[in-house]
Amino acid sequence: MRATARESSGDYSTAERLYLRSLHSLRSSKSSVTPDALRLSGLLGLGSICVRRGRYPQAQKLYSKARALAQASFGAKSFEMMSVLNAQGVLCKFIGRLDAAEHFYNEALRIGARILGRDHLELASLYHNLGGLEHSRGRFRRAEPFARRSARIREKALGPAHPDVAADLAALAAILDGQGKYVKAEKLYKRALGVFRRVYGPDHYEIAVNLGNLAANRQGMGKYQEAERLYRQALAMHEKVLGSGSLDAAIVQNNLGKLLTRRGRPGEALPLHKAALGDFERCLPPSHPHLKKVRKNLREAARELAANQHPS
Repeated sequence: MRATARESSGDYSTAERLYLRSLHSLRSSKSSVTPDALRLSGLLGLGSICVRRGRYPQAQKLYSKARALAQASFGAKSFEMMSVLNAQGVLCKFIGRLDAAEHFYNEALRIGARILGRDHLELASLYHNLGGLEHSRGRFRRAEPFARRSARIREKALGPAHPDVAADLAALAAILDGQGKYVKAEKLYKRALGVFRRVYGPDHYEIAVNLGNLAANRQGMGKYQEAERLYRQALAMHEKVLGSGSLDAAIVQNNLGKLLTRRGRPGEALPLHKAALGDFERCLPPSHPHLKKVRKNLREAARELAANQHPS
């Protein structure tokens, strides 16, 4: 499907138009693929774009339709249902419903393992996502086996230079960062970036994410000047790829602001935290961890600025 190719290349605007066109034109389709399979693919693809762009309520509606379609046309224990459950898990992770995400991922894994076996390539994304979920919870040691299993499965099937393998290595690097293993993580980030740049070119979502993660890695090692440069590079790329106001950009803004406060520049940090807070409040539920973090960082920057302006 052309829409999938455009999504993989990072051209989300074109991908969204193509997914919509596909869904609207299914009645006249002469494809050998069943209309229900095409419709399901379109719903999941469009939902993925909505998640990437922070349009979570719209994604939730699309995934609900996709689940009803998978249930009616393919069955509750089908490969198609596994794909829907995985997508619902991704959405729940993004909006901070981590227990629900775990439920969806595990349900999908049970279906996939029964159909395909536990080490099939199609299950690698589920292990990747379960690792990401544990990373979000701060349980880095529990996350690491999931990330390594996903990388092992995909590298065996796809080879070391495939972008999906690079994404697994980047996820593993973030987990190692969480354990303070910065040198090992840095090597994985750089290997992943090399693959992404070769496959996707200079501007792509995965590159932006990895630059932001590498910035955090540099920050963890106390290399603040390099970290600031990488955060700014990641922020510019996110805004170019996704447009202004994306949640990915907001995450980088918040992290950059925290770094600037640490470097004694809270006046520069405040507008970054305020912009991030606005985007988080627009897209996320009030209890989401991102909101708690950015408010804490905003208070710290304001306190540091006040102290600088009125020294005792």
